Amino acid sequence: MSSEYKRFYRSRRDRMIAGVCGGLAMYFSLDPTLVRLGFVGAAFIHPAGAVLAYLVMKIVVLDAPLADAPEG
Repeated sequence: MSSEYKRFYRSRRDRMIAGVCGGLAMYFSLDPTLVRLGFVGAAFIHPAGAVLAYLVMKIVVLDAPLADAPEG
């Protein structure tokens, strides 16, 4: 049994505002555009909740370590 697990970080590379959607895309192995579109869809359904969730993740979730950030 391995003791290593995936960590959720904000993206340093796929970042438009704070890297939250890019980080979610890296964590779930998805295209960042799909995650951003999902966030926009959630914002139409419940704007205050979507903005609050984004702000909480921006504050709580750390940036990806520099050693793990892909160059480019």
